[in-house]
Amino acid sequence: MFPTPIERTQPRTRFAYKVFLPIALILWLLPLLGVALTSVKPAADLDSGNYFGAPSRIAIENYWLVFKNSNIGYYFWNSIKVTVPSVLVSIGLSLLAGFALATYSFRSNLIIFFMIVAGNYVPYQILAIPVRDLPININLYDTTLGLALTHIAFQTGFCTLFMRNFIKALPNALIESARVEGVSEWRIFCYIVVPLVRPAIAALSVLIFTFVWNEYFWATIMSQSVDVRPVTAGINELSGEWKARWELISAASILTAAPPVLMFFLMQKHFIAGLALGATKG
Repeated sequence: MFPTPIERTQPRTRFAYKVFLPIALILWLLPLLGVALTSVKPAADLDSGNYFGAPSRIAIENYWLVFKNSNIGYYFWNSIKVTVPSVLVSIGLSLLAGFALATYSFRSNLIIFFMIVAGNYVPYQILAIPVRDLPININLYDTTLGLALTHIAFQTGFCTLFMRNFIKALPNALIESARVEGVSEWRIFCYIVVPLVRPAIAALSVLIFTFVWNEYFWATIMSQSVDVRPVTAGINELSGEWKARWELISAASILTAAPPVLMFFLMQKHFIAGLALGATKG
């Protein structure tokens, strides 16, 4: 079921792995390296056609020019106002729903679970028009709350699927013994289930933070004003009518990618533990 560890493969397979893995990594990193290199090039280099060569000098000022020549600071704040509530509410709702689906036996349990699984496979692009029209009808279009609710609605299904499977893998004897002792369901949830799935919560927090922060489709559809537009959509402001400031766009892209990357490294230990939780359970 699982792939054979590379240490147990034939010598020629291990040799090919050692040769092609660095090549694949370099090819995968080339676009990122190109963006990083462009972000420290002066505008004169790009105007003269120096797109792929080394910069004539390291133009660190591109990073503060991004804030000076655009509203990127407001857009960063908008992304924070949208992403943090979306992560907290999505995980909170999925914990409750996952606990119910994993520990309670009722007639519609599997039907609800299958509907959640099926909903994750629906292309969200086909829902663009009704999802846009709903906030318009209730006066939430082009608001931070409307954009956050859109992300919560789309992320809660995936989070519930994730949490239900992790809670289902917990020893059922712990929950049943607590019920026999007369412990309330709420206390079982808060003091038994939640502490045991903390690694899963950490892993899911990193994933959902990355999904919502980097999201571009809903950011462009559900926001119009500077007060609401997230940073992923706000970068378009740096592309003028007659000329695109690629050095500033590249610098803004690096700055935009920094928060999810930083969050991953800060929670790397918990993230890996969450993904590995239950992997050795027989």
